[in-house]
Amino acid sequence: MGCYDCCVRCIGAVPYPSLVATLLCYAGMALFCGCGHEALSQTEVLVETYFARNVQDFVVMASFIKYFQYVIYGLASFFFLYGILLLAEGFYTTSAVKQTFGEFRSTQCGRCLSLTFIIVTYILAFIWLAVFAFTAIPVFFLFNMEQTCHNINILAETTPSINQHGWICMDARQYGLLPWNAMPGKACGLTLASICKTSEFYVTYDLYIAAFAGAAVTLLALFLYLAATTYNYAVLRFLGRKGVR
Repeated sequence: MGCYDCCVRCIGAVPYPSLVATLLCYAGMALFCGCGHEALSQTEVLVETYFARNVQDFVVMASFIKYFQYVIYGLASFFFLYGILLLAEGFYTTSAVKQTFGEFRSTQCGRCLSLTFIIVTYILAFIWLAVFAFTAIPVFFLFNMEQTCHNINILAETTPSINQHGWICMDARQYGLLPWNAMPGKACGLTLASICKTSEFYVTYDLYIAAFAGAAVTLLALFLYLAATTYNYAVLRFLGRKGVR
């Protein structure tokens, strides 16, 4: 067998769907974990500075942010290891399906392992779907805040009276960021417009958008993993029934 034939057979054994899914998973998790961690820190500063005067009103959210940042560390480590395992499983099943190497042919243990990865990945996809939806909440809040500030600026330019736009507010308590007894809990009028002009606001907004995009990319990677592992498992079952072991 020549060098060219060996290269062709090795390239043919690469599980391209699993490889693409792994790259997407790592890119998505890097965005989600890195930007999400920094966005949480910026949120703590933003809410504590402009929406909560009493430290006790902010203690629950501060604790949540602290614990979720530790969860982010765990997620990054888990998905790094799980991505390697799924990529290795993709190499195994691709070699078994194409029968590139005799020692890597389909076995009962291999099919069992593939089925286990399918079930775990399905569970992870459903869990990550909830994380993806949860990540949309701060993006929605900051988007509404930006639009409200835009409306205030328009009213401020067209009407000289403060009373015309002083009633326009953003209430952090409505989004569950603060308890209902928190004071002031909201920002109104030109005070709100001034918040939207700060660097903290724009940095936090951009970081949450990046984290949201990272969660979406990771979810896409999990769906690609599901498609690849399900297809390979189905082919392995077919080979097993045909007596190719």
